[in-house]
Amino acid sequence: MSSLEPLPISGRQPRAVRSALAVLEEVVAAGPGVTAKEISAALKLPQATTYRLLNLLVGEEYLVRLPDLRGFALGRRAARLALPVVPTPPAAARAVVEHLRGQVRWGVHLASFRTGQVTLVDPDPDHPPSDDVVLARHPHASALGMLLLADQPDWRALARDLRPLTEHTVTDPGELDARLEVVSAQRVARQCGQVRADRGCIAVPVHDPATGALVAGLALCGPAARVAEPNTELVALLHEHADRLVPLLA
Repeated sequence: MSSLEPLPISGRQPRAVRSALAVLEEVVAAGPGVTAKEISAALKLPQATTYRLLNLLVGEEYLVRLPDLRGFALGRRAARLALPVVPTPPAAARAVVEHLRGQVRWGVHLASFRTGQVTLVDPDPDHPPSDDVVLARHPHASALGMLLLADQPDWRALARDLRPLTEHTVTDPGELDARLEVVSAQRVARQCGQVRADRGCIAVPVHDPATGALVAGLALCGPAARVAEPNTELVALLHEHADRLVPLLA
């Protein structure tokens, strides 16, 4: 059997998977510190089965043993099973974004990076942005995504699928490396027709002044040919409003 072929599933495995998921649900319901004995009783599982499942889930980092070794809590990987919740930006931040919209004819979008992906938190209602799923899954193609990638020690961990969304999408890792270096140095990202052939975007970062962490991105989106121009005044206007967002989003 080659390594690319799926492993056969025996008759008992689906039941074991259901039991493991039930253990995770019980840890969530009971809260941190729930013991193996309590889980066994709640789920009516044999103690030997419960201990075996707990050891497996701890080994895979879905659960952790608490320091006193008397109970269990959710582990690092369990957090990835839930959709991340991004808080709505405060009214003052939305007012800054709305002010910028009044200054330009292009779409203005505010994105959060707190979950480790591009999440639009204030999209322009008059200029609908690209689909959220596309922006989250293909950060190499969008200006907001390039801000996020340029901030990473190794951007390849976030951009695993460099598929072309249009004929203009940059998919060569070497070329993307070079572009991200420019983004990092100039504090501005630009894409022209990489997500949609007729549209482009310019984006600037918002950093937490205390930690330096990238928390958000502010983007202007318009016709691809216009975005390709220097747009010095628009970039300065973007930076000005991004600076106003720093104390509101940090």
